[in-house]
Amino acid sequence: MNIFLDVMIFMFKSLGKMTYVYRWIILALWGIASFLLILYAFKLPDVLSGDGFEMKGSYAKVQKIAKEEFNLPNNSVIVLFEKEEKVKEEAFRQFILKKLESVQNVEGLVSLISPYDQEGQLKGSVAFAVLGFDREFNDMGDILNELKMKLKSEDGIHIRLTGPALINEDMNKASQEDLKKAEMIGIPIALIVLLIAFGSFVAASVPIVIGLLAVGCSMGTLYFIGQQKELSIFTLNIVPMIGLALGIDFALLFISRFREELKSRDVKEAIVVTAQTAGRAILFSALCVILGLASMLVIDVEIFKTVAISGAVIVIFSLVIALTFLPALLSVIGRNINKLQVLEIKGSGEGVWHRFSKFVMNRAGILSLISFGILLFCSIPISKMKLSIPDATALPKEYDTRIAYEIYEKEFLGENHSEVLMIVRTKENDILEKESLRQLENLLQDLKKEEIVASVDSIFSIMGDLHYQQLYMLLHNDETKKKIAPFINKLVKGNQTIFTVHLNVDFDSEEAKEFAKRWEKNDGQIEVLLGGLPKFNQEIHDEISENFKYSLLIVFVSTFIILVLAFRSIVIPLKAIVMNIMSLMASFGLLVWIFQEGHFGFEPVPAIALMIPVFVFGVVFGLSMDYEVFLLSKIQEIYLKTNDNDRATIEGLSSTSRVVTFAALIMIIVTGAFAFTGIVPVKQMGLGIALAIFIDATVVRLLLVPSLIKLMGDINWWAPKFLKKLQRANVFHEY
Repeated sequence: MNIFLDVMIFMFKSLGKMTYVYRWIILALWGIASFLLILYAFKLPDVLSGDGFEMKGSYAKVQKIAKEEFNLPNNSVIVLFEKEEKVKEEAFRQFILKKLESVQNVEGLVSLISPYDQEGQLKGSVAFAVLGFDREFNDMGDILNELKMKLKSEDGIHIRLTGPALINEDMNKASQEDLKKAEMIGIPIALIVLLIAFGSFVAASVPIVIGLLAVGCSMGTLYFIGQQKELSIFTLNIVPMIGLALGIDFALLFISRFREELKSRDVKEAIVVTAQTAGRAILFSALCVILGLASMLVIDVEIFKTVAISGAVIVIFSLVIALTFLPALLSVIGRNINKLQVLEIKGSGEGVWHRFSKFVMNRAGILSLISFGILLFCSIPISKMKLSIPDATALPKEYDTRIAYEIYEKEFLGENHSEVLMIVRTKENDILEKESLRQLENLLQDLKKEEIVASVDSIFSIMGDLHYQQLYMLLHNDETKKKIAPFINKLVKGNQTIFTVHLNVDFDSEEAKEFAKRWEKNDGQIEVLLGGLPKFNQEIHDEISENFKYSLLIVFVSTFIILVLAFRSIVIPLKAIVMNIMSLMASFGLLVWIFQEGHFGFEPVPAIALMIPVFVFGVVFGLSMDYEVFLLSKIQEIYLKTNDNDRATIEGLSSTSRVVTFAALIMIIVTGAFAFTGIVPVKQMGLGIALAIFIDATVVRLLLVPSLIKLMGDINWWAPKFLKKLQRANVFHEY
């Protein structure tokens, strides 16, 4: 362990010297690399596809069987027709038939179900048709453009398109618009905050450059990763959200320490000491963030893998840029970092923050109780949290894709309706043998006994509800066999057939999930595989609920080890983990109160997007350690010099409070800007992170943590004997 600390001291000292000596070479190399990567960053949207809610399981297996063996479409487009009152029924009919005829030759079209081919697709002034395609999401772009060209509204009749591929396309489009909107809001306000923090335009502009550089390089790198691995469209929001916040924050912490060191040292010495102190804090913070993101990899759903990979890339770039490009840039700028002064910044010695620190220390008991009370109160609404997978309603209200989906759902599906696709296989006999038909009928009768089953479409319902013996006789009668053969061939392939089960509950209801889980079976005679949205929803929910505990364990254990190495204390890491959990619970409670209950001008939504709690936990647990490490590093630095817990806490809090406050404010602004965007899950993620950071940097870091350090005294720094020996080795050696 002594060797580990010695290596760290040497590493950061050498890094500081190297970035100063080779500053021009480092800047030139970063200039070339960033230029090339940013060129490809603009192409990133082209390689993003899908919402990321994909996993290996029965749903995916059934989708594959349905496509490959039953020739069901891989992608469907719903064409919604609406007529005004002035349009006659016959004119409406002719218009629909004409438009559908115009798309008959569209590439990839394998099926077309007109409102006049099947009952239930025409209701008064609204009708819909279903176009089936044999293409994947990524191959639907040109097809969708052609459909939009051919299916245009005319006087008195409106056409809207919706479906998974269109929703995916609009999500991508909305993500790009959201990114621009968030940057337009976040970056100018962040610059103003940095001007207030530093007073100098030069010092304020450098963190913005660092943040943008990290985002640009990360997006360029992800373009190449996206060539090999499918990345979710949410990457376009995740990378800038985390990258700008983290890049700016790292730079803020580094520059703050650099300016402080410049008061008593030359530029080279200031760079070296800053690398040893702020650089070390940044490294541990980045490691905590990466571990928080990496914990999502145990959940076998693509969107979590996307966030983990994308997040890790942006954190690594933010870290490397902060430890190489930034000190090299500051070595060139030198004392000019304080140029273009627009505000006068007073020292913190006996100022506001010092008085605030004394106030907290003198009232540690009452403030700790108040802080705990606030956190618990904010956590109350979490008991009402409902989670669901985002659909078209996640899009902005004005998008035609969402409007069409909502009309289709309201007019033709109703509030309580969902479908389960069953692939039923027999083990020994052909599906049309008498014994197999008997087994299928028994299965069908058992299904119909379920209260939530409205009806079942199967080979028994093609000519009314037939008994298995009646169906067997029809199949062995030459005359009737020819008549029903086309229908049978669609539903039967070898030893397997399709049941479509209509439920009278929503696909994301507990009843639907329980049904989807219970009815999948293999009893040795019949194997039943389930697909459809209820099964998809059940598998995703189960995967998260079963494996999220392992994510928590990974984060807690790894964070504990990192903080033990950082502070050579057992109590400090345990306390940090508990504080983080409490601040996250409080932020989740507020998220439910704001979105589900509709406060602060947000429209009430039925549920929080399923991935948000995992995202916010994985991202914020690491980000909040940023302030924990920065604050406690300073307190420990003073404590190791003075061995006075109270003095170390007062001086550490007063010297870091300003920086922590501004760092948190930057992160809140950058992530909170996404709350004003259009995609609902992105709003929830941005505001969720912003709320968690706000609570963590105010109630926890400025009040609760110092209060507990005061109350616990020297116990804070307790450690086993082998760690106590390390406390004598001060890793904050000065240059």
